[in-house]
Amino acid sequence: MSQTDDDMDAVAVRTWCSLALEALGREREAIDAINVYPVADGDTGTNLYLTVESATQAVEAVFAAHETGTTAPVAADAVRAMAHGALIGARGNSGTILAQLLRGMAGVLAVGHDADHLRRALAVAADAARRAVAHPVEGTVLTVATAAAGSAARTGHDASAAAVARAAYEGALTALEATPGQLAVLGRAGVVDAGGRGLVTVLGALVEAVSGRAPERTHVAVPAALYVPDDCAADEAEGGPAFEVIYLLEAGDEAVDRLRTRLDRLGDSLVVVGGDGLWNVHVHVDDAGAAVEAGVEAGRPYRIRITHFGADRVHPHIEPAQRAVVVVVPGDGLRGLCKEAGATTVLARPGEPPASGELVDAIRRAHAREVVLLPNDAELRHTAAAAAEQARAEGVRVALIPTRAAVQGIAALAVHEPDRSFDEDVVAMTAAAGATRYAELAVAERQSWTMAGICQAGDILGLIDGDVAVIGEDVPQTARDVLDRMLAAGGELVTLILGEDVPDTLADALEEHVREGYLAVDTVVYRGGHQCAPLLIGVE
Repeated sequence: MSQTDDDMDAVAVRTWCSLALEALGREREAIDAINVYPVADGDTGTNLYLTVESATQAVEAVFAAHETGTTAPVAADAVRAMAHGALIGARGNSGTILAQLLRGMAGVLAVGHDADHLRRALAVAADAARRAVAHPVEGTVLTVATAAAGSAARTGHDASAAAVARAAYEGALTALEATPGQLAVLGRAGVVDAGGRGLVTVLGALVEAVSGRAPERTHVAVPAALYVPDDCAADEAEGGPAFEVIYLLEAGDEAVDRLRTRLDRLGDSLVVVGGDGLWNVHVHVDDAGAAVEAGVEAGRPYRIRITHFGADRVHPHIEPAQRAVVVVVPGDGLRGLCKEAGATTVLARPGEPPASGELVDAIRRAHAREVVLLPNDAELRHTAAAAAEQARAEGVRVALIPTRAAVQGIAALAVHEPDRSFDEDVVAMTAAAGATRYAELAVAERQSWTMAGICQAGDILGLIDGDVAVIGEDVPQTARDVLDRMLAAGGELVTLILGEDVPDTLADALEEHVREGYLAVDTVVYRGGHQCAPLLIGVE
């Protein structure tokens, strides 16, 4: 850890995100347990974790982009990535507010990152979060954020960044202790505000990031078994809106102002955060369709998530299926193919790998007692493992098969038989995936060293099992060279997955190449869609 006491540089931002994610991972269940406001749905800790996870991934992407260069990321790049990642990955009421807090801080820390800028960043963040909430309520995360900023503001001008962060943490902790006396529902349940506790955890990570020393972990006592009074539960079940609606929105400022007014009439817990044309919208409503329609009129909503607060109570007759398969796919074409095979899919967008929360959501959507998870990407192994662990904690039996490519996932899905025992099915699917070698064609973006030599920008790269094995000038010849290398070790079935812009004539030519050169080897062809690489190849 290279942080100093007077600087909030890019490394400190990266460390802060990492420590906050780790701390929220430890605190997630405890925070979920005290979540009684605005809805007693027990997911505030999880939502905060997923929001910070998205912010952390964005910051890590900035550092990864500089690994091959001669310069390190600057603080402005890191804090902007942190804010953008939190914005696009924000979950729930508290997660959306945290995203706005981080965005407010980023606007100041992008200009300067010393103690004075950190002090001002905390003040701007608290004000921005309060303005993002349609009807601010005291005794919530907003109160804790305001107290943190106020405590930081009272530090002397000669104070270090570490001293400012520590003052903010201590001010937030003191405010958190007072929340049961400010919000009746907290007082009745005997708990502090869940979102506020999450913010204290994030600020504690900030202290450690800039000073190298974690604050003493002092938390307000939480009852071992939380009891939510009947009147609180009744308020949520009967008096509150039925749905939580969240979506990202591309729209201008004026359109968003009109959207706020309309959504405020439709429901409550309205939080709209963001700016510069990209917003995260969160609202609780009875008419989810009207909330989405309002977004369509304002701009372009996407990543729409609608949650029914009482889904399990409203539909008690829906019995979970015995087994399901959840698969990550790199294109719309493969998504349709896997859906036809009965799988629940998660779309991996270019440059935006799914977070563990998206995988957990997919496991929940599958509504099964047993789930086989196919990540189809070596880079997703830790994310998939975290999702599997969370789903297991919710009572779902999950088997994670570490597929590293879409063709391995297709091979596993092809032998899936839900009628046999879970263990036998997992063994068969794992064996099919492991027996499938995989390759991909990609276009080189710059000159670089590879396992096959030096490539130039625009060269066609043939990657076999993740390593560059062939460097070519055109797609057809490179594809043939890759197939020859793979089939030299034997094989019975070749799977070709074509990207959106690849003509069918390429598939025809490759099928003919296999048929003429390799007896008894069959070929199947699928369309991957526009997110897919130009060509994916599997050999079984």
